[in-house]
Amino acid sequence: MASDYDATIKDWQAQRIAHLTAEDGWLNVIGRFWLEDGTATVGSSDDNDIVLSAGPARLGSITQDQTGVTFQPAEAGAAPIVLKIDPANPPRFSLGSLRLEVTTMDGRNALRVRDVDAPERVNFAGLPYFPTDPSWRKTAEWVKLDEPVQMDVDTVAGIPTTVSITRKAVFTHDGVTYELLPTHGTAAKPQFVLRDLTSKSETYGASRFLYGADLTDDTVVLDFNKAFNPPCAFTVHAVCPLPPPENILPIRIEAGEQRPKGH
Repeated sequence: MASDYDATIKDWQAQRIAHLTAEDGWLNVIGRFWLEDGTATVGSSDDNDIVLSAGPARLGSITQDQTGVTFQPAEAGAAPIVLKIDPANPPRFSLGSLRLEVTTMDGRNALRVRDVDAPERVNFAGLPYFPTDPSWRKTAEWVKLDEPVQMDVDTVAGIPTTVSITRKAVFTHDGVTYELLPTHGTAAKPQFVLRDLTSKSETYGASRFLYGADLTDDTVVLDFNKAFNPPCAFTVHAVCPLPPPENILPIRIEAGEQRPKGH
């Protein structure tokens, strides 16, 4: 049984690496730029309004106004790219080796740029993990709160977001009971942002993420062997939530992803 579980975790780790190293993964983000109303030029030349670390000297221009956001490629005769803003599904397009998208946070739009040839992606050395430990796969109580709780959750960029919490996960370890609040994700796939005592050295200092699984009305599985680093562990151009005080645990969770190599 243990070997079957080990294989499951190995498969999960392989999928995790595949997502990280994909063209839309977090290893190749080279910039994130807030958009203001008006037109801004984009390219690698220093005289652009938005200066990229890769790509052509003149990539194009991006315009934001009351009608939305449009990108005009610099290539002669190229048609403008009209972007339908959707915070849940940011519009994306490609120009050469660059992948561009417009993300939205708290009503503000930002241009995020990826380079598929970025050295961080091409030369990625993999991730270190704690040894798989089946005891860190917890079936927690999935407790419904009497009333939804509105909570402001801070981010690494200092931009708080307001979330609504309707449940909490309650689990035990070494005979002690702990609680975690799901601040993100969905009702079917709650996401926990957490920190523990390994964050001081072995794991990423700001937080790790964990998704709840196998939900019933009364239970949720917390498999800490699948705890993973947030995007901010790989790029300074991501805006990641920080754990609420309730999710900073006074124990060592020696399971899941460790701090990325070189960090």
